[in-house]
Amino acid sequence: MFGSARLGPGDPELDEARLLGRLLADGGWTVLTGGYDGAMAAVSEGAHAVGGHVVGVTMGPWSPRRSPNPWVREERRAESLHARLGQLVAAQAWVAVAGGIGTLSEVALAWNMLQTGEVEARPLVLVGHRWPPLLRAIGDLLVVDDRDLELVRTVPDAAAALRELGAGGEAG
Repeated sequence: MFGSARLGPGDPELDEARLLGRLLADGGWTVLTGGYDGAMAAVSEGAHAVGGHVVGVTMGPWSPRRSPNPWVREERRAESLHARLGQLVAAQAWVAVAGGIGTLSEVALAWNMLQTGEVEARPLVLVGHRWPPLLRAIGDLLVVDDRDLELVRTVPDAAAALRELGAGGEAG
């Protein structure tokens, strides 16, 4: 699960992230996030509320100033950003909600791993209104073809994301 730590209280995208966490946990998925605030906390909270297992991949160098969100039940600490990214992309499926540069880098890494065949095919699902225009721009401005773009699914909401994933599994 990828998403911004910067989304704040009252942001409607947090409600959708919370619902996504609930639906994932109800569908049998372990929820693995970056473990911190914003969208990561909302997904964690939603999963925790229905008894789901929540894994947070935190980073040792950040620990003096950042703590995992309170819904993380299993913390996996990475010692560098590269190691953290490696743990985040070692999942059976990837789902991203609204995010910034960090979320974009996580999505790009997962996408590139699919595109190069470094991992077996698995879902990469981008949730919300922000992603379709970005993917159109990537298709228009970068050197990618339709096969590359077909590796990613964009969906409007949490329910559609779960349908795209199918029920059951362990994402961490």
